[in-house]
Amino acid sequence: MKTYDIEVQRLKSARHDKGVIELGVDALVLPRQARDEGQPTSSVRLPVEHARTLLILLKQQIAELDKLQPRSRRSGRA
Repeated sequence: MKTYDIEVQRLKSARHDKGVIELGVDALVLPRQARDEGQPTSSVRLPVEHARTLLILLKQQIAELDKLQPRSRRSGRA
């Protein structure tokens, strides 16, 4: 499995369609060197201001998705 270091440089957009949230970003993607520390994983790095923006965008998109759910399905979430 190939692993990557992904550095988000700019958040451009967020939208949802058919239960999938799609984020538009400018990102730097570099292959990560293999390590002997168990399972290989990719990592995403983003500045704090982008992380806060991402959180706000995700909350907005999830709220819009929740509006589309019938009330009986919204109340049972954990």
